[in-house]
Amino acid sequence: MIILKIGGSILTNKDSKTSEVDASTLKRIASEIKASMDNSAKQLVIVHGAGSFGHPPAKKHRIGEEFDKSQYPQKRLGFCEIQNEVKKLNTFVCEAFIRQGLPVIALPASSFITATKKRITDGNLDLFKNYLTRGFIPVIYGDVVLDDELEFCVISGDQLIQYLARNLSPDRVILATDVDGVYDKNPKTHGDAVFFDKFTSLEDLDTLEGTTNIDVTGGMVGKIKELLYLADLGIESKIINAEVNDNIFKVLENRQVKGTIISRGN
Repeated sequence: MIILKIGGSILTNKDSKTSEVDASTLKRIASEIKASMDNSAKQLVIVHGAGSFGHPPAKKHRIGEEFDKSQYPQKRLGFCEIQNEVKKLNTFVCEAFIRQGLPVIALPASSFITATKKRITDGNLDLFKNYLTRGFIPVIYGDVVLDDELEFCVISGDQLIQYLARNLSPDRVILATDVDGVYDKNPKTHGDAVFFDKFTSLEDLDTLEGTTNIDVTGGMVGKIKELLYLADLGIESKIINAEVNDNIFKVLENRQVKGTIISRGN
């Protein structure tokens, strides 16, 4: 089994004030996944980010922050708006995959996952397992969920990866982003950014001066922290650049692709 996370920065421009899908990139990614899944017995779970569909309304409504009870009706409506927006993106994603002949089935986190203080505490994955055994490709995405302490919170695709991997025990976890992997600073704005082949501990994070995507879900540092939890369980992850043609196909085929490995091993 492979868990593949496709970043919202690949599917959309999440700094944009409008919700638009990068249709050509989405089509290419779908075709690369289809090429790898043809005549293959491997199981695949897809997680995708919220991008420009989820991040702006999440910031606007400040979901996940404490609020006065008098604000509850407004916050609840904001929750609904965010949930509806990320669902729209998921529809675009699933439609593109289905057009390529991929048997994807959407499983929104808001429909079965709950949290406490912004961390997932409950979510029955029996349905995930059932769909997988029947040959489906479950698709889940960054979403808002009920929180026992804060009423509502944002659950990132990166936290979903960690939760799914802990409970489904995949052979590999792959993060498809808009950069080649982890750098000590943003490689898009710093020509002297240093690339890391591997990350093995939280101490390694001290070397980072900046990240490529600082957002409501924690950016690159947040991704690494989630993946280091998996490394403790013996699950290796790799961060790759999905903007490079055929990278997703190659990594699904276990071929050599430039990227950063997150592992506790030497």
